[in-house]
Amino acid sequence: MSSRRSRQSSSGGSMRITDDQIIQLISKLQQLLPGTRIQRSNKASASKVLQDTCSYVRSLHREIDDLSDRLSQLLSTIDADSPEASIIRSLIM
Repeated sequence: MSSRRSRQSSSGGSMRITDDQIIQLISKLQQLLPGTRIQRSNKASASKVLQDTCSYVRSLHREIDDLSDRLSQLLSTIDADSPEASIIRSLIM
């Protein structure tokens, strides 16, 4: 593995990121994952942290889809002009 990796910045130019910075970013990412905050002393591989992150993001997407479906079903069962319907529509949009 080289001591430096490159990535594109948002302005279109390139900037360099060191292996140490990657390690710090992976560590921060690991701390954001549920269930891993307690295990800070355990150093997981970057690959494992990225896999766990992808799984977590997929589960969040499923949860959002499920909640959206539930809100849509609820909206279809109440009066469309009611204050409750307005609140539900604002949550869905």
